[in-house]
Parts: sequence; structure tokens; C-alpha cells
Amino acid sequence: MFDWMVWTTPVAVFFTCIVLMLIGMTAWEIRSPTILRKGWLPIATTRGDRLFIGLLTAAYINLAFIGLAGKFAEWFSLDSEPSIWISFVISMVALAVVMRKG
Repeated sequence: MFDWMVWTTPVAVFFTCIVLMLIGMTAWEIRSPTILRKGWLPIATTRGDRLFIGLLTAAYINLAFIGLAGKFAEWFSLDSEPSIWISFVISMVALAVVMRKG
């Protein structure tokens, strides 16, 4: 069923983190219901809204990195394409910023 998808370690770690975040957010919501909050995002959001926006941002960062990896190797005269772990770390930092400050 999933033969078309390349399940590398970074992909598995990324999806595992998403599942763990969803479980954690569910437990947090049961323990302490959320309220609307206005951060630097242009709308008032709940924790779930910020998680959704952060996950979309993380996905776009990873896709952009994958699409530009060959160009990065060319631009910076690298022997091979940069590690996907770089985009994973950047996307998780972006997610944390959206969750905390958004």
C-alpha cells in the first residue's frame, strides 16, 4: 500500500513527531481547555490552530528544502546534497516559534 513512498529515517522521525504532538495536544486540551489568544499571527488562535499552522509551515519548509537541495549543493559547491536533518531541525524550530509566539 505504501510502496510509492520512500520511508527514510528522517521521514519516519518527522511523522512520529507529528503523532506524538497530536497525542500531547489532546492530553493538554483535556487537562487544560484552551482559550483564544492573539500573538504575532494576524488572527486570534487556539493551541490547536497554532499547531495546524505550525505543521503546515514545517511541511512547506521540508518540501522547499527537498526541492532546493540540489541547488544548495551547486550554490555552495558541496560534494553532495545537504542532509535532510537540516530541514527537519529548521522546521521543528519554526513549529516551536509558531506554537509559542503565534
